[in-house]
Order: sequence, then C-alpha cells, then structure tokens
Amino acid sequence: MSLGDDQEGSGGYGGTGQTRTHLPGGTTDPYGGARRTGRSSSRSLVTVVGVVVLLIAAIAFANRGGDDSSSAKSAGGQPNTSATAPTGTKPVQSTPGTIPTGYAHDAQGAQSAAANYAVALGSTAMFAKTTRDALLQTVITPTRVAALEAALDQAYTPEFNETLGLNSDGSAPAGYTFVSRTSPIGTKVTQSSATDTTVDVWCGGLLGLAGTNSTNPVTSSWFTITMKLEWTGDTWKIVTHSQKDGPSPVPGDDKASSADEMAKAVEEYGGFTYAR
Repeated sequence: MSLGDDQEGSGGYGGTGQTRTHLPGGTTDPYGGARRTGRSSSRSLVTVVGVVVLLIAAIAFANRGGDDSSSAKSAGGQPNTSATAPTGTKPVQSTPGTIPTGYAHDAQGAQSAAANYAVALGSTAMFAKTTRDALLQTVITPTRVAALEAALDQAYTPEFNETLGLNSDGSAPAGYTFVSRTSPIGTKVTQSSATDTTVDVWCGGLLGLAGTNSTNPVTSSWFTITMKLEWTGDTWKIVTHSQKDGPSPVPGDDKASSADEMAKAVEEYGGFTYAR
C-alpha cells in the first residue's frame, strides 16, 4: 500500500477532499441559485472531517516501517515493497564506473550483491578478456576465480565474438554500437545462513549491434540467474551461478526503434546501482 494510493482513494475527487452537495429545488448550479440548509452544511463538515482523518491514517501507515520478510505479501498478492522502507541497514557503496561493494552481512545485502553482480555479468565487459578477468576478480569468490576464468575463455572465443558481429577481441566494428545490458526486475532468497545465501535474480536483457547494416540487431530477452553467494573478505561473492529462461511477459505492440535511436539511447542512458 502506498501513500499515493490511499490519498487517491480517500478524497472525493482526485484526493482533493472536495465533496458534492445535492441542492434543493433541482438546480444544477453547485455554487448558486439555491440556499443550502444547515443540515446540508453539517453533512459537508462531517464528510470533510472524515476525509482528513483517513488521510492522516494513510500517512501514519505509509510512514510505518515495512515488513522485512521477503515472503510477505500485500493484500493484492504482490510482494510488499519493503525495500523502500527504512530498515537501518547501511546501503550499498558505489563509485561511478565500478561494481558496487560494501554489502550488508544479511539476506538483504546478499540480494543487493546478486542484483549488481547480474548487471556486471551481463555487461559488454564480459566479451573482452582483460575486462572480463578484472570483473571476475571483483564478483567471484577467490577460490573459484581461476577455474571460472579458464571456463569463460573457452566460451568467449574470437569465433563466438564474430558470430555476434563483433571484432575478434570483443570490440564493436567502426560505425556500430555494441549493446549488452542486464536489468534486474526483482530478487528472491531461496536459502540463507550466516555464511552462504542463494538468490534468484529475475532479469530483462538487451543484446546486439546497433548500426544501419547490422545483421545482429538489438533484441530483448527475459531470464533468471541463480547465484550461490558466500561471505568472504567482508562481502558477498559468487560461488556458483546459473541461468534459465523466463519468466517472460507477452510481447507488447511497441514499434522497434531505429538503429540510430537505439545507439543514442545506450550512449545517453546510464545504468543503476541496485540495493534492497
């Protein structure tokens, strides 16, 4: 429940607190033509007072701390938006151009870490070995870095990059903009303890080359990443991660943007830091 919803539902017209008074004599003019009786005025006063009381109650309810339980449901069956309520947990630390760090040692901090790591693992940095290795050092638990580097070297080969229309080193050809972005939609803890936590991250993604003659235009996808995290070195880091398709919504009727519009959007719109 949000304050905006309560305000809109409590007032007579758009939450303004205005009331409609039916006048005697059949006149349609609400501001003149007939004199209101004392009884009508009393009813109006009672209605206004009632609206004010409801608004005060709504504000008090909205300012009350949300439910910290990740499994709590609202009356409408949706997860409660407790992430926006004051929790007392220090928010994630971030520096522009780097992967956020400083996650809290609890399930909430693990969800923040998983969401930000999903963004990193779905970025263009994964397609070039130098930036990929630096990224893995940040998000993967130290004992697993070497093995994962070797595995990803076998996956992100020059041949694979070329199938995407990229240069063999993972860079975009001249005149094209390479797009690879992951946007978390929500997170869910499936297992939690003081030392390790498993988090599902539901994501939307963009991948492709934006350019006039691109044979691999930017397309969207939906998928869920499951990460097992462990607490090491005063932060959460990935032990293992896997990905599966969906849940996927029904595609809308949106008209696809031109290659120039897509390239411009990617250059102008920055990403987000995610924190519960």
